[in-house]
Amino acid sequence: MKGFLTSYAGMFEAHAPGIGSIEIPLIQRDYAQGRPSTWVGEIRADFLEVLLDAVAGGEPVGLDFVYGKIEGTTFHPLDGQQRLTTLFLLHWYLASAAGELRPEAAWTRFSYATRASARLFCERLALNPLPQDEAVPSVWIIDQAWYLHVWRNDPTIQAMLVMIDAIHRDIGRLHPDLDAHAAWQRLTHAESPAVSFYLLPLDDMESDEDLYIKMNSRGKPLTPFETFKARFEQDIRHSDRADEFAHKIDGSWSDLLWPYHGGDNIVDDELVHYIRFITELCELRENRPASEDRLVRRARAVFGRENKRADEHLNFLFGAFDSWRDGEHIEETFDKVLSTALPGQPRYDSRKVLLFGASGVNLFEQCLRRGVFHRPFTLQQTLFLYAVLLHVIEGTEEFPRRLRVLRNLIAASEDEMRRSSMPALIADVEEVIVHGDLGAVTGFSGNQVEDERRKQKFLNACPEFEDALFRLEDHPILRGTLSAFELDSDSFRHRAEAFETAFGKPLYWRDLTGALLATGNYQRRRPKSSAWQFGTGSTGQEWVWRYLLAETTFDALATTRAVLGEFLDGLAASGSGAAEYFGTVTGEWLAERETAEVFDWRYYLVKYSSMREGATGIYYGVDGELGYSLCMLRTKQRNGNYRDPILLEVWKSSGAGDRVADPWFTGYETNPRWLRLERSSVGMRSVSDGFELQAPEDEALRAKFDDICRRHDVEEAGDRLVVKAPQRDHGDGPVDSADRVVLGAAFLRDLVAAGL
Repeated sequence: MKGFLTSYAGMFEAHAPGIGSIEIPLIQRDYAQGRPSTWVGEIRADFLEVLLDAVAGGEPVGLDFVYGKIEGTTFHPLDGQQRLTTLFLLHWYLASAAGELRPEAAWTRFSYATRASARLFCERLALNPLPQDEAVPSVWIIDQAWYLHVWRNDPTIQAMLVMIDAIHRDIGRLHPDLDAHAAWQRLTHAESPAVSFYLLPLDDMESDEDLYIKMNSRGKPLTPFETFKARFEQDIRHSDRADEFAHKIDGSWSDLLWPYHGGDNIVDDELVHYIRFITELCELRENRPASEDRLVRRARAVFGRENKRADEHLNFLFGAFDSWRDGEHIEETFDKVLSTALPGQPRYDSRKVLLFGASGVNLFEQCLRRGVFHRPFTLQQTLFLYAVLLHVIEGTEEFPRRLRVLRNLIAASEDEMRRSSMPALIADVEEVIVHGDLGAVTGFSGNQVEDERRKQKFLNACPEFEDALFRLEDHPILRGTLSAFELDSDSFRHRAEAFETAFGKPLYWRDLTGALLATGNYQRRRPKSSAWQFGTGSTGQEWVWRYLLAETTFDALATTRAVLGEFLDGLAASGSGAAEYFGTVTGEWLAERETAEVFDWRYYLVKYSSMREGATGIYYGVDGELGYSLCMLRTKQRNGNYRDPILLEVWKSSGAGDRVADPWFTGYETNPRWLRLERSSVGMRSVSDGFELQAPEDEALRAKFDDICRRHDVEEAGDRLVVKAPQRDHGDGPVDSADRVVLGAAFLRDLVAAGL
């Protein structure tokens, strides 16, 4: 098989191998490049831009190989149908505009064997030039007497009309002053045509269909890779690496990506995805604004002659490919340093960097698969893969340790991560991975930078704790941040192990919240809010613990850190399992409070697990203080439904069931929250000195209500009725000396029993 360089019109010249006509064979499907889908439309726009720039006087463009068989004088393309059809339509359009459409011209002998209708349409089109004052060519064509009504249902003809309109529209958009005659001359020039390709006639060694299947070209439009490559090779002509690119893109780079072809035996999409990723990195390195342009335009802006940093970016592009030896090298690189196994799982290795929430570690492959099954390649993945690329290109030192630091910085900055912040983060990645310089980091969380400095100082002094520290960093709650721990050589190891024990089983978290609160006031104020942040007993709300223990400054965690340290010391010294220790701590503390008859808000939250069931761990108290009137949120905002924890437990302890309206509330914490009986609308709410009551409006029920009030020594305080809770002042104001939940539940039971 011998190929030679030619053009569409040149295929029919004397030097060609006896071609008198082109016929798309039956084994081909319909013309796909004119399909109206968005995806094809983007490819069509890219391809036309390449062709139109060439015929308008830009750099000539090459369209790779066109394969086919010659039978008699008819050429049957097996690969190249899409390109040849588009070139036929472009020749017709420019010939019409230049007054060069001649029915006897050999290039007009183009037809489809797939449908007689498509063949007839091509014949009719070649006989009828397009008037130059038509706004929409397809409208004019459809309105002609020679256009048959039944052609509306032929997908190939409809696709051709779409392409003709696209040619007309893009010339007006890209080259409104195009000289049609000069463009026609460039397109059909015998020696240096604007658009060329290698024509490869195939010997009759195999059946047409076998060859066709092997070339994997059935019904496919020109791929994004083909259009991109044609343009990109022109855009980097200024570089002495242009020829090297052309050689490698079809050679070693395709071989590199071959293991990731996805089952279709081509790597066009994978090459485009990887080059798009590299282009985006270069944009970020240069702090270019986010662009919605197609890859062709973005790559030109980054790698083209107009960019002063084009050579730098091209060197990075080559490095991003050439630094990988093969697929095995790629797999080994990621497997050696990254892991998805959590502490306690069989494959866990503290020497590797755990990727939180990841399903796999091969970021290279994930980048190539971006968009497959709607899977995005996230900003976090972009930073990680950039770090690995810097390592393989630069041969950086201490890479696993530096990558772990980067992992921690990324995890601590996820809420603030967006495209606009990426240039600074990309610069930070280079500082951390290449230079190991935390002092130059400006984009990532400042709190986390300080945390990394603390840990580095600790490990420099006590390297024997590296395994314990890394294991603690890898805990899914902490995710790299250890601000809730004192880095002290006397306590660190046993506290780290105790933390893993305490938080290891989410089913025990409800008991954990009680034991931790029994140890001390571990909660902390939420920033810029009157709310308090506690832990959570909800098994699916891991983020609450992370927010409590990690997402703030080291100083803001002082109280929480002290209580947590005391709690972990006790667990480590107890020799007990988590559940047993939680029960012991809670039971002993409650017994002390009950002996001393001190029943403050903390006592109630420790004793009654229902008062700790708020999924978010967020509580509001009146005037920002924790007391006997609380809001326990299940969402982050007070405009969602929430519970009053004391009223919730009074209702549950009373056994009143549906005789009382399920006590959900919404609004500010200062709004009165009434536990209300369904039949009588009698209400009760928790206030500082007991339970305030609302009497029934029905006079027939008032007598029963008054009788119950007398039995419970309800007091009138001004215009208020209050079930008083016994209280004593211990120096900080009155505190209950008896369990108000017991009092409230008893009162509620009597109301229900009386039929109220």
